[in-house]
Amino acid sequence: MQLLLILLVVCGGMGLSVEAGLLGPLGSQVGDLWATLSIFGVGAALTFLLMLFFSPRNSPSFFAQPGWQLLGGVLGPIYVVILTIATPAIGIAMTMIGILAGQVFKSLVIDHYGLFGTPHRKIDSKRIIALIFIIAALILVARGNA
Repeated sequence: MQLLLILLVVCGGMGLSVEAGLLGPLGSQVGDLWATLSIFGVGAALTFLLMLFFSPRNSPSFFAQPGWQLLGGVLGPIYVVILTIATPAIGIAMTMIGILAGQVFKSLVIDHYGLFGTPHRKIDSKRIIALIFIIAALILVARGNA
């Protein structure tokens, strides 16, 4: 099951690269914020349809959840605007590796302290080495763009 989930998240990462590739040209044609709105508008419509057919009917109310859990709704558009602006300027590979470096760094901190109710997972040498490799990849790709 874990291997299947790993493959699923790798495919999700591939989708983010495609999304970045689509957002750059769209943002240059209609504007960065309009491109961001289009991504979220289409995504919201698709999610609504999926909810109609697949969401459990007796789930707890969305509005009964703590407000801090809704921060993802604020962070999502910021992320997409960054993709829209950065991708045409530095390329998809550089954008994605930079995003990955930030994600892994912050994920290590969140795991280490068990923030947001996540399970506590200590930062160990293997995780630090993985982060160093990602930073090395960022540096190598940046030098290749120069």
